Amino acid sequence: MRTTTPLSARRRAPAPSVPRALWAAVTALLFAFASVAPASAQAEGDYLYNVTMLRAAPGHYTDLVDALDESLQLHRDAGDEPPFWIRHSQGDQWDFMLILPMGSHQEYFEEDRIARRERVWRASDVAERFEAYTSYAEEWFSRSAPLSEMRRRFEGMGMFHVEMFAGLPGKRAELTEQRRMENRYYAALGRQLNVIFTRDSGPNWDAMTIGFYPDLQTYAAAGVRYSEEEQDRAARTAGFEGVGQISPYLRSLLSYHHDTIAVRMR
Repeated sequence: MRTTTPLSARRRAPAPSVPRALWAAVTALLFAFASVAPASAQAEGDYLYNVTMLRAAPGHYTDLVDALDESLQLHRDAGDEPPFWIRHSQGDQWDFMLILPMGSHQEYFEEDRIARRERVWRASDVAERFEAYTSYAEEWFSRSAPLSEMRRRFEGMGMFHVEMFAGLPGKRAELTEQRRMENRYYAALGRQLNVIFTRDSGPNWDAMTIGFYPDLQTYAAAGVRYSEEEQDRAARTAGFEGVGQISPYLRSLLSYHHDTIAVRMR
């Protein structure tokens, strides 16, 4: 006679034990992968930003930090959005990058806003301290994603990969399209898209991209998640000849470029 075991008496085979340290490592890696999931919102747009790069005068690094910290409230008092503020970690010559939301030239330089701005800043010595504590300053006006999207991108992020590009004559439009292609490559891999900035006026930068990451470990993990075959397939989907041709194609469009790792200040 065939007998059956009551359900209440059945026991599952014991699960194999997994070292606690391994579980912790797997959990951390899954978090890193999730943090670079593709963004549904746009990666570029027509919103105007003033991107300012500053280098502290010798011996006045902390003085400049204090002045910049105070300036954030001055922007608010003047009715302006305070800038996003990041600090150079390795790569370029500047110490700080300020990404100031403007919206458009027309609205930012509207007569009443100019008057209010001048009243607030004249009542403070911050502008004079900027002059005294800064050895290099460069302002670049560019267009990128809407302010709401920029805020979302910066929220909770602590490390940034900043690349600035000057294109060859006749290649500048193609350079911008190459940056879009690289975002399509990231999308095919399920990675977060870079935010693309394009030149409005100012210095000779034609484009800038910023990659947003919670920390350096997440940034490092993002590049080793995929096999060479997966990367090559994603590159071809994005319009490249293959993953090995992404960098050579970019280089063929450039006069020069700067590559920087930066961290969040405020």
